[in-house]
Order: sequence, then structure tokens, then C-alpha cells
Amino acid sequence: MKNSLLYYSVGALLYCPANNKSIVSSIISERFGKQFSLALCLEDTIRDDCVLEAENILISSLNDLYIKHLTETFYIPQIFIRVRSPQQITSLLQRLKDAASLLKGFIIPKFSLENADEYIDMIQKANETSPQRLYIMPIFESPSIVSLQNRYAILYALKEKLDAIEELVLNIRVGGNDLCHIFGFRRHSTESIHSLRPIANIFSDVITVFGIDYVVSGPVWEYYNGPNWKEGLITELKHDKLCGFIGKTVIHPSQISVANAAWQIPENDLKDARAILDWNPSRSALVAGSIQKERMNEFKTHYNWAQKTIMLAEIFGTKCIT
Repeated sequence: MKNSLLYYSVGALLYCPANNKSIVSSIISERFGKQFSLALCLEDTIRDDCVLEAENILISSLNDLYIKHLTETFYIPQIFIRVRSPQQITSLLQRLKDAASLLKGFIIPKFSLENADEYIDMIQKANETSPQRLYIMPIFESPSIVSLQNRYAILYALKEKLDAIEELVLNIRVGGNDLCHIFGFRRHSTESIHSLRPIANIFSDVITVFGIDYVVSGPVWEYYNGPNWKEGLITELKHDKLCGFIGKTVIHPSQISVANAAWQIPENDLKDARAILDWNPSRSALVAGSIQKERMNEFKTHYNWAQKTIMLAEIFGTKCIT
């Protein structure tokens, strides 16, 4: 289990096409608030024949943001670029120059055995010359992991490769819509992706393989308006949490606060977590009633949960459950 706040801090990751020219003014004006991360996408949201134009807009935007932050104070989110190829990492860093200091890292779409070695090599080389550490967030959405005959072998092979750079892997992400696309699925606002059993089984396998050593983030929710969009998102976030996801990909500013609220820690959980971590080692018993005398707290069994609960409370805050 990760024992650093950094890996839990991505939270609500707002996706934005890299050719969105208004993103700089939105960040400077703090239109999206002060608790989100930002993904500037050069992949699925950009037409194939418009990639160079999108790169130029992205570079211009980050340069403008860099210049502004030198003289003005505003919230700068953790910024990631979703690339199309390993070579794009090197090219963008060279073209960004000083503005590259605003980057937290890169998002790797359709991460697979076919491209893993090259992406890992590129991020290692980037960190050899970068003044700040750069991270990757690989997305598991490739058709190769759909096959039951091969899935386990592929996931464990990919984990072995990522383990070599574990400290540089900020989150593992899952591509819910890409996996649904393979089957021709699309959920409505009244439905959770976890009810789509073939997709939910893939998620479960990814968390089983990676969830002990990495933070795994939840899939995108595509509804941001209309009937039940918010209620549906809240329901799916509950399912995300029960399945082991932390954080959420969002595609609209209205989703940010909903996603962040889902990761707030109930006050009773925080009290129990503190009690578990503050356990008196001289006590002969390693079990006791909870602070509210509602459930059992067991030092050995609940220690990892308590550590994670403390970190999430520090990042997202607490809430009172009545």
C-alpha cells in the first residue's frame, strides 16, 4: 500500500482537449475551484489530422500559464498530458522548455505489452534531465486485456514492468468507455458501470493485481447534465469505493465537487483510524470496540485501512454522517 499523500492526491482528474484555448483563463480565474487535477488530452479527443495544431495550442497555453504564474497567485492543478506515443513525451518536453516545470507527468493511453517498454524507457530518460520528477499514469483499456485466456498473464507481466519504476507510477487508471466500446456497451445515467459484469470483472482483476501496491483510479462518468446525472455519479462513486478505486476521471467542472465529496472521510472513520494507529503496544489485546461502540477495531486487521483513511482525510477532508 502507498504510504505517501502524493499518490492519493490526484482526486478528480478533469479531462480537457489539448486544443482548448480557454483553459488558461479558466485556471487563472480559478473557475474550476482549488481541488482538481487536469489532463490535457492529445489522444482520443483530437482528430488524427489535427494533432500538430493541438500540440502547438497546448504549448502556447502552458507557456502563457507559466508566464502568468510568475507574477500572479492562483491555484495551479497537477497537470498531465495524455500523449499518443512515447516519442511525444520527449518532443513536448523539449518544446515546452521552462513551461515544462508546470507538468506533473504524462497519461499513457491503451497501455499494453506492445508499448510498455518504450513508454517506461521514455519516462526514465525524461527524469534524467528534468529538474522536477515526472510521473506516468498508465490506462488499462487495451482490447488485449479483454480475453480471459490472456488477461492474467498480461496484467502480471505489465505489473512486473511497472514495478521497476514503481515510484514514478502515480496512479493506475482504467478506461471504462474504451472497454465498453469493445462490447458495444453504454450505460445510462441511472446505471453504474459496475453493473456491466464483463467490464466490472476486468476492473476487479486490475485492482486485484495492482491495488495492493498502487493507487487505482475510477473510470469516467460521462453525464454532467440532465435527469439523474448527479445521483447516478454519486451511486457509481459508492461502487467505485467499494471496489477499491480512489479518485475519478471527470469530463465537466460540475462533476469535480461531487467526486471530491465522495472521498471525504466520515468523522467516525477518522476517529477509529486514529485510535488504531495510536494503539498502545503494551496492551495485551489487539482488538477493541470502536469509538462509537458500533463495530470492532482490530489493530492487525485494520492497520492498512487506518493509514489510508488518515491520508484521504488530509487530502479531501471529513464529513459528518447523521
